[in-house]
This record gives sequence, structure tokens and C-alpha cells, in this order.
Amino acid sequence: MARGSKLSLAATVALLLSHGTSVAADLLKLAIGQRGLWDSAIAEIGVGAGIFQKHNLDLQVVYTSGGGETQQAVISGSVDIGVSPGMLGVLSVYAKGAPVRVIAGEATGTAEYYFVKATSPVQKDFKGATPNMTLAYSTNGSGTHITALRFMKDYGFQTKLVATGNVPATFTSVMSGQVDIGFSTPPFGLEAAEQGTIRIVALANDLASIRTQTVRVTIANANDLAKRREVYDRFLGAYRETIDWMYADPKAIDAFAKYAGISPTMAQTVRDRFYPKAMLQLDEVKGLDEMMQDAIAFKYIAQPLTPQQVNELLQLPHGRR
Repeated sequence: MARGSKLSLAATVALLLSHGTSVAADLLKLAIGQRGLWDSAIAEIGVGAGIFQKHNLDLQVVYTSGGGETQQAVISGSVDIGVSPGMLGVLSVYAKGAPVRVIAGEATGTAEYYFVKATSPVQKDFKGATPNMTLAYSTNGSGTHITALRFMKDYGFQTKLVATGNVPATFTSVMSGQVDIGFSTPPFGLEAAEQGTIRIVALANDLASIRTQTVRVTIANANDLAKRREVYDRFLGAYRETIDWMYADPKAIDAFAKYAGISPTMAQTVRDRFYPKAMLQLDEVKGLDEMMQDAIAFKYIAQPLTPQQVNELLQLPHGRR
């Protein structure tokens, strides 16, 4: 081969290696509960801002009706990552042998609120709720299921629990009279509350057991995680970078407003009033011992996980905290 040809070949190889686009991005499939919320928007907003692409990741996102569906999608392997299932539900399926691992926190505390129609006899803190009334939650094992159980336990009232699916479906169920007490998450329902169509009777964060615990987490299919740990590490790096950007750049408010179909003013209110950045910390599952006791009381698990099981379940960004 002539010297000039060798140089040409070397230059071509160097050019190919220098272009990151010549390497196919790693695909991750995500199941996310409840489209339209601030914390369910992180993946789509991060893709829109080019952050996940910068980490050489391609995301495919599907939305579910709640944490139970999200868990099942991860367990079956139809998706790789599940965003925002309730931690008690995760404890339950893991204890039964499901191939799930917690790779990050998702919500320490929560932005949910509980509401009734304006004409309802139920008042603040669920006063007036009776055993023949119905209280909504999304799906079995979801964060809303856990919160409803905790409210009844801590506030000392009884109702019939009814699975109503996602937030819009729950709102419709309450307004049509099929369900007495519903749950919602901003921005859903805020306009109706301002207009006096509904009344907010409780905030989930009124409960210390919610406020101080990582009630929702991000999970992965254990089998794929074991094969592609480095890809998941890049995902969490991009996810963290997206969260930082969403609290630092005003463009994020416009991106969320477009995503949720609301005004920029409402988008700003949702973030600043209901979603403090600390809520979205990724590195810890706070209050795990207390959650395991609740999981036993609510019959999610029969006994606490052993330390070895906990260390296997929690595959957090910086180890167990």
C-alpha cells in the first residue's frame, strides 16, 4: 500500500472515531406513571433539552395508570426502568421473588392532594368520612394506595378503597359521583379548586410518614441491570442533570407548560409550590425501616427484609445510605 493511501486510511479512521454519532445510542425503555406531572416529565424534558442524547442514550417512554402497572411492566421485562412506583409495592413484589431493583429515589414526600366535590359533607382532614364512602387510589401497590391506607390508619377513619386508575380518570369518577373522595397531583385539578368546584381536604405531605420517607422510587429489571450496569449509570447521570436543569433554567418552565398543556404561570406554581427540588433526590431511600413496618401492617410483606435482601434490592447511585 502506498504511503499516501496509508495516511488517507488513518485519517478516515480517526475521523470516524472522533464522531460520537457513529456509535449507536443505548436504548432504554421506560414506564412512567401518570403523564402530565412535574416529576413524570423529567425523561421527556431531558430528551427535549438534548441531555440524554449527550449521554448517548435513546429513551422510549410509555405511561401507565399507576405504580402497580409500572411494576408489572418492569417485572415482565417489557420495559427496563419503572419511574415512581410506591416503595411498599416494590417491597412486596421483591419479597415474592420478582426481578426488580431500586436504582434511585423518586419522591421523598409527595405533591398529591385529596379532594371532594364542593357539595360533599366530607371536610378538612377527612372529617365526615364514613365506612360506606369510597376513597380512590390508582392501582394496587401504588403510592396513592399506600397514602390512602396511611390516612385511614393515622386519622382514624374507614372508607371503601377503590382503584380508579390515573389522575384524569379519578377526577371524572369524583365529579360524576362514582367516588366520594379522590386524589390528584398538580397541575391536575388546581383550576377546579380555584373556581370552587372541588375542595381540597388533605395534602399527602400532612402525614409525617409520607413527608419524611421516600415513598416512590425508580426501579429496574434486575436481569438487564446486571448486564448493562454502565448504561444505567449513564441514565442516572443524565436524569440528575435534567433535574438540575429543570430548577435552574427558565426554559424548563416553558418546556413543562407545553408538556402538561398548561400556562407558564401555572407551570411555575406547580414547580415552586408543590415540588421542592429536595423531593426529587436520587441517592437515598429514606425511612426504609419505618416503611417495612408499614408494609407488614398493611400486609405487603410478612416480615422485614434481611440486611442481605436490602443490600440486593437497593442498587442506588452511591450505595445504600
